[in-house]
Amino acid sequence: MGWILSLGFVALAILSPLAIPAGAADFVVIVNGANPVAAISARDASNLFLKKTAQWPDGVKAAPVDLDEGAAARESFSKSVHHKSTTAVKSYWQTMIFSGREIPPPEKASTQDVTAFVRANRGAIAYVPAGTALGGGVKVVEVTP
Repeated sequence: MGWILSLGFVALAILSPLAIPAGAADFVVIVNGANPVAAISARDASNLFLKKTAQWPDGVKAAPVDLDEGAAARESFSKSVHHKSTTAVKSYWQTMIFSGREIPPPEKASTQDVTAFVRANRGAIAYVPAGTALGGGVKVVEVTP
């Protein structure tokens, strides 16, 4: 009986990484250095990127920006924050566009373009691959569950 219980713990230990969002450490969320926010929930981040929330708590208009569709950090971000694939998020935006309700955030081809956008826009929020050199005027915010 004890070995069955031990086997169960081993199976749980092997399978438990599957419960962690894929690629959770593959990206960091960044904002303009003047933004007072130090942490944001995944739900709030998702709402900003899907434009369900239009402004930050201090009233500044939110300006989300995405990496190019093929970027690995974009897929990791989509799965971890939106709980959807990049393809599913694109489908959401197609619906929003065709219904005339909203347009998606702009896409930038490189992490340098993303960080430059965030640096230049007080309300900007973006994500970049973990380990990206950010430079001044940009800061990482913690994403909480």
